Amino acid sequence: MAASRIVIENCAIATVDAHDTEYTSGHVVVADNRIESVGAGPAPVRPEREPENAVRRIDGTGHLVTPGLVNTHHHFYQWLTRGLATDHNLFNWLVALYPTWARLDEPMVRAAAQGSLAMMVRGGVTTAMDHHYVHPRGTGDLSGAIIEAAAEMGVRFTLARGSMDRGTSDGGLPPDFAVESLDSALAATEKTIDNHHDASFDAMTQIAVAPCSPFSVTTELLKQGAELARRKGVRLHTHGSETVEEAQFCKELFGMGPTDYFESTGWLGPDVWMAHCVHMNDTDIQAFGRTGTGVAHCPSSNARLAAGIARVPDMLRAGVPVGLGVDGTASNESGELHTELRNALLINRLSAHGESALNARQALRLGTYGGAQVLGRADQIGSIEPGKLADLVMWKLDTLAHASIADPVTALIFGAAAPVTLSLVNGRPVVEGGHLTTVDEDTIARHTRTEAQRLARIAEQG
Repeated sequence: MAASRIVIENCAIATVDAHDTEYTSGHVVVADNRIESVGAGPAPVRPEREPENAVRRIDGTGHLVTPGLVNTHHHFYQWLTRGLATDHNLFNWLVALYPTWARLDEPMVRAAAQGSLAMMVRGGVTTAMDHHYVHPRGTGDLSGAIIEAAAEMGVRFTLARGSMDRGTSDGGLPPDFAVESLDSALAATEKTIDNHHDASFDAMTQIAVAPCSPFSVTTELLKQGAELARRKGVRLHTHGSETVEEAQFCKELFGMGPTDYFESTGWLGPDVWMAHCVHMNDTDIQAFGRTGTGVAHCPSSNARLAAGIARVPDMLRAGVPVGLGVDGTASNESGELHTELRNALLINRLSAHGESALNARQALRLGTYGGAQVLGRADQIGSIEPGKLADLVMWKLDTLAHASIADPVTALIFGAAAPVTLSLVNGRPVVEGGHLTTVDEDTIARHTRTEAQRLARIAEQG
């Protein structure tokens, strides 16, 4: 039988709890899908006798154990268009790629989800999310395909069921044949919630309501989407304040900036999180802090598209929940969240706060507990504490890449990307020895390459 308890010993531990408790040499004990204990030194000896094969013991010498990484913003489908429009800003990039994205079908979306998930999970992500908003007509069950790929990978997952109802003929960016009507978008979103959302403590799949952005959705979709989410008891997600052009667009069309516009449509609150939030003034940040609205900080994508630097230190001081996001791999080709820990720290130090903007432990908190807050799951994941779900990562820090860095958290954040020796989701290994346990990486690579080539051919044919 499979081990019902996993005992990890002799490892450094960063719990990311409320006190940032750390152990230079400690233990973590997992019982089924929960964390049973964490502390210094060897694991406590249980008085009762257990069958030999009921306990798996792991020597964590040379490793740092942290909570699993939590990704708060992504677009899996973009895996199929990596490396394109590499010298474009956001608007030109969207204009260049929307005609291709509008040709997606269900097999392509499934393959893209597999590729995106594989890269994240092998790099320490235990909770993933996908904001999928491109639903060309007659292309199959795209939401179901994404959810199936996440289940196959064994990762905890939030699908932000996106939508667009403002095409080019209505002043939006996406082609008309890639958008839905207001009624069909709301109906499909509600159906996705009814079919897939799990509100339980140890849920593996949750759904959020996620109209895409002010550029691609109507005010009515935002308002009715918020009403739907609150009626169903799920969270709300969208893009916000990503570029200067977005602020100009909102002022011209709605007579107010993005934050005021979102508030007028019911889109501020503790059940809301927005991606990017780069161009926010003091009043905007205070509004997010006052309402508990969360932010998915995507430093690499914001740099790739020359969008700017989000004011993360100011957000944190204002009490804004902030997590990290990979964003789509057409604007962050690495597709890995652990690189965002380092980039968040470095890029924010280019802001007015300088070297005091973020430190290593704050960056780790963004990628773990901060992400759990943003997804509304901080009581369940994001820190290593007894009773929480067993989503953990063992990072190998005793190789040449980190050999002369004494502090393990500094080594993880400032140093080269650390190999993942073991990653647990719900107490089950999804990575062992640096390799995925549930799927074959080479098969996924071939499959995604084939689907990317097929999409390119279809797009060329128009």
